[in-house]
Amino acid sequence: MTTQPIVTPLRSRGHGANVLRRLVRNPQAMLGAAVILVFLIMAVAAPLLMPADPFAASMFNRLKPIGTPGYALGTDELGRDMLSRLILGARLSLFMGVTPVLLAFGIGGAIGIMAGYAGGLLNALVMRTIDVLYAFPSVLLAIALSGALGTGIGNALVSLTVVFIPQIARIAESVTTQVRRSDFVDAARASGASAFTIVRVHVLGNVIGPIFVFSTSLISVSMILASGLSFLGLGVTPPSPEWGLMLNTLRTAIYIQPWLAALPGLFIFATSIAFNLLSDGLRAAMEIK
Repeated sequence: MTTQPIVTPLRSRGHGANVLRRLVRNPQAMLGAAVILVFLIMAVAAPLLMPADPFAASMFNRLKPIGTPGYALGTDELGRDMLSRLILGARLSLFMGVTPVLLAFGIGGAIGIMAGYAGGLLNALVMRTIDVLYAFPSVLLAIALSGALGTGIGNALVSLTVVFIPQIARIAESVTTQVRRSDFVDAARASGASAFTIVRVHVLGNVIGPIFVFSTSLISVSMILASGLSFLGLGVTPPSPEWGLMLNTLRTAIYIQPWLAALPGLFIFATSIAFNLLSDGLRAAMEIK
């Protein structure tokens, strides 16, 4: 008795339209996309949306509560307008959340596809090396790398990228191994197609979807880790506004203005949930098990 292949051959162009149609009909995914769009608009149009200078400090206006005239969301520990800093902080927060995943998607995906298609000894060597990094908890590995490299946006990006490369590489290797064993790949190999042609034409089209969907699910984790590094003083440095760093500087005000201190955390939470909803919607729309 024959078994059905796990992965089907490359789908037609109409598959993209079907995926988009199913995604649009998913209310949770659309809610997540709407929230992400709002934060993207905040990040791009920050100079137009900010009601005040986010760096202008005033010791006479420290820790004004939410709803204070002239300060819709109050002021921080240095008297700076919270609404303006939250809007401008969307730039760094989204950048620190999305960029490491994109870099890891390219690097980890290439490593996993290469190892999965090659198989044999090369696969064993590459994946056992990946497993060494994968064995460390993401938070501890990010903190250790950032502590060793030093503070700063660049070092934080490198640390987070290294954290996500093993996770994406494992998924890429797994799905590539399944595709490599498919009948249509064997037929292409028997027809004399080169390894590069097989990977480009037959493998990438079938593995890029699962890898991409898994990568989008890591963006929320990346935002939380990036905010955590900034909270610990290992990521973005003052006076740049970033939601994790704002949580750190406002932690001493939690007993005085708890709602004010919670605002950056609420923004991080909302963005993370939005990316999770969108990722789940993509997985359902692309029918990835």
